Amino acid sequence: MPRPPVPLISIDALVTAALELVDEAGDFSLPKLARKIGVSQSSIYNHVSGRDEILELMRGRIISESPYQLHEGQGWEESLRAIVRSYRDAFARHPRLAPLMVLQTVQDPQVLALYENLAIALEEAGFLGQDVVSAISTIDSFALGFALDLAAPEVVWAPPVDGYPALSGALAQAGPSVERGEAAFDFGLEILMAGLRSRLKQALV
Repeated sequence: MPRPPVPLISIDALVTAALELVDEAGDFSLPKLARKIGVSQSSIYNHVSGRDEILELMRGRIISESPYQLHEGQGWEESLRAIVRSYRDAFARHPRLAPLMVLQTVQDPQVLALYENLAIALEEAGFLGQDVVSAISTIDSFALGFALDLAAPEVVWAPPVDGYPALSGALAQAGPSVERGEAAFDFGLEILMAGLRSRLKQALV
């Protein structure tokens, strides 16, 4: 049988299908991916080296769909806020992808560029050496943590009626889950920025 004139699948189609599987089930496998797009598993290896490459391609896809803008002369805090919000928003569309990303070495050029911009903003602020990496790791955990929060159930805490009065009282004022999540993200971002400012002052003393 002659080879088809055009490929039956593309890398873009592979990434799209893999993201759909993750959205549905929280993970994917190459056999399931092959069945979803109607090809043999061996056909996938004609386009990618395996699961790890597909994961990195998914990471790159979601980051590219959530762009951020940095401007010349922009302060380090404004730059960090823009990057962190963009990173969190990237996972807002695919929150179940976040747990898979923490197990994967970052290699995608677009994502590495995001971390490069983080490093530049931190160095311009005055952070040096190990503090730059520590700050990036903290920011990374913060953004991914709130990405995971987006996949949480509608009711996160369910204390019994007759117990835990402080928690119950706080939950009564939390609002709908989306509103609660946004308020918590804004709250946490302010604390994160305040902590970085405090650390910077200590380092400069």
